[in-house]
Amino acid sequence: MNKIGIYYAFWTHDWDADFVPFVSKVKGLGFDILEVNSGTVTRMPNHERDRLKKAAEEADIELTFCIGLPHQYDVASEDVSIRRNGIEFLKKQAQMLQYMGARELGGIIYSSWPASLPENADRRPYLDRSVESMKEVIKTVEDCGVLFNVEVVNRFEQFIMNTAAEGVEYVERVGSSHCKLLLDTFHMNIEEDSFEDAVVLAGDNLGHLHIGETNRRAPGRGRIPWTEIASALRRIGYQGSVVMEPFLMPGGEVGRDIGVFRDLKGDLDLDEEAQRALHFMRDVLDGNGAAS
Repeated sequence: MNKIGIYYAFWTHDWDADFVPFVSKVKGLGFDILEVNSGTVTRMPNHERDRLKKAAEEADIELTFCIGLPHQYDVASEDVSIRRNGIEFLKKQAQMLQYMGARELGGIIYSSWPASLPENADRRPYLDRSVESMKEVIKTVEDCGVLFNVEVVNRFEQFIMNTAAEGVEYVERVGSSHCKLLLDTFHMNIEEDSFEDAVVLAGDNLGHLHIGETNRRAPGRGRIPWTEIASALRRIGYQGSVVMEPFLMPGGEVGRDIGVFRDLKGDLDLDEEAQRALHFMRDVLDGNGAAS
């Protein structure tokens, strides 16, 4: 059975937050995982990390971590000093995961987010620099015994990898079992010809899955073919984490960066909506869900 989680920013307007209150919240709602911003925890002093770690351990909640690298840490940059900053920042995040007793980080950790290819530029040198940077970072990731999942996102948010096929090519070039793929149903809906084919192609390279509807709402409020996805996950024997990333509220850093410009929440209670989506996904993953 897959562990199911939710991203803390479902409830926040800003990326930096005190994550401890969300631990008890997601536990009470029935989740297995709370996913948090790795940059925030990387910058924390150890006594604050210890507070978060203790809360998660006492609640029996697994912490997973996610980030889209800011531009000053772009490991695909033409500027060698920016690449070096990014490499060192990612190494610190691997060390943070080890300190926290956590096992995985995912996101746009192979370049910066959001990013567009400069006009008339060739994508390939950016890809090559990213791979070379990740090959250096992954040595520390291996030493720390953790996993880095590179997230495949849509063309409007990044340009280095937009499909599962491009993601598989990337992780194969890095050449480490500690570098895997993160697929996200929101982005897959834009870029993939087939959800099932993309998941099957990822196969053993799939390390983490983000889920959300085409409209950024929670699972079960849109038209993503969940039973098709669940069937594909069972076909490849996927045992990893499934973390939902709904974003319903405009405003703040989160609304701005995700592009939520209208209220998607309406009269919904956020806690009740999270719990509904959790039950929906448990049924789907168990093979009992509706065909939406």
